[in-house]
Amino acid sequence: MQFKSKVLDNGLKIVGETTSSSLSAAVGFFVKTGSRDESAENSGVSHFLEHMVFKGTENMSALEVNAAFDRTGAQFNAFTSEENTVFFAGVLPEFLEDVTAIWADLMRPSLRTDDFDMEKNVILEEIAMYEDMPQFDVVDKAKELHFSGHPCGNSILGTSESIKNLKAEQMLEYFRRRYSPSNITVCCCGNFNWDKFAAQIEKLCGHWEKVDTKRETTFTEGTAQTKTYTKKNLSREHICMVSPGVSAQDERHYAMNLLSLIIGDEKGSRFYWQLVDTAIAEIASMHFEDMDGVGAVYSYFQCSPENSEKTIQTAKKVLEDVRDQGITEEELDKAKHKALSALTLKNELPMGRLISVAFDSVYLDKYIPTKEQIEKIRAVSVEDVNSAARLFDMVNCSQAVLTPEK
Repeated sequence: MQFKSKVLDNGLKIVGETTSSSLSAAVGFFVKTGSRDESAENSGVSHFLEHMVFKGTENMSALEVNAAFDRTGAQFNAFTSEENTVFFAGVLPEFLEDVTAIWADLMRPSLRTDDFDMEKNVILEEIAMYEDMPQFDVVDKAKELHFSGHPCGNSILGTSESIKNLKAEQMLEYFRRRYSPSNITVCCCGNFNWDKFAAQIEKLCGHWEKVDTKRETTFTEGTAQTKTYTKKNLSREHICMVSPGVSAQDERHYAMNLLSLIIGDEKGSRFYWQLVDTAIAEIASMHFEDMDGVGAVYSYFQCSPENSEKTIQTAKKVLEDVRDQGITEEELDKAKHKALSALTLKNELPMGRLISVAFDSVYLDKYIPTKEQIEKIRAVSVEDVNSAARLFDMVNCSQAVLTPEK
């Protein structure tokens, strides 16, 4: 594997990892913008804009966009998070140039008013769909409660009200600010020619106008508030607890990720044995999310309404035990094996490496080879994990409960 990088005069960053033995290539445009960069007035615009990109450009209609991708056989998609909007594709090497040209064209979409009005209905349907999924709804509510007053609490989808009130002019203004070339990283991994790829990107994107943009990256430990919400047609209780975590720029994120596996992996974790195996809850999980300047640890539980309080108290007892007594060497070894298996299996494919290489560049402005990532995980000690468990108060956390309406 060889890493290459280049920054164009307009600030666009190009990074790549070439692997001649790969049988495919993956390319993506990583725009450093998401729900945390929005205001109450344009809440949900990042995700809405992701949809609008596929509506076409001055050169291609929406139908022609899909036809162009179909001709290459590319596996393509996009997603929006609190912090990033990502457009990516995996493709045979002989079609990389074509797919790259499609994405570059789409990064300057036409944003037609007719398309905007039509797609608004699609977004409203998507919001309604997720509101009907309590496991997602409770996490969104817990995030908003935990990050109250902090931009990371913004909803990725927005609300029905914010989307209905959103104007096409607001989206155009947001696009102009946030899709500046200085806020975009283009990444390619796998079997490709770096010089040819970099030259193509410069030719297609080098004329894009640079606009100054910034992001608030303040840290917060959260509100530690508790709130219960009722909802019709529920038969189960859904609980989400959120506690603070370290940022993506903090080396302790390796230890905190292993801690989340020890406490809340789907199989063999402390939550599993104390809650799922004992039939107190059907689901008990934890995951750690490290972000730009801040982090959070999410714990999710699904149980009967009768077991709600028992689930919460048992979960908090698990957190207290980890905090006060620490973890064992055996637990750490198991967590490392899980983390290393997931990492290596993902990174065997150019598509997996694409996300890692790009996000290391976006968040850290550096390149971390797979081998170095493996070494960093292996180097984490029991004391490192125990320190991570005591770094923040995971017991007195923010908590949202979604309960059936009586």
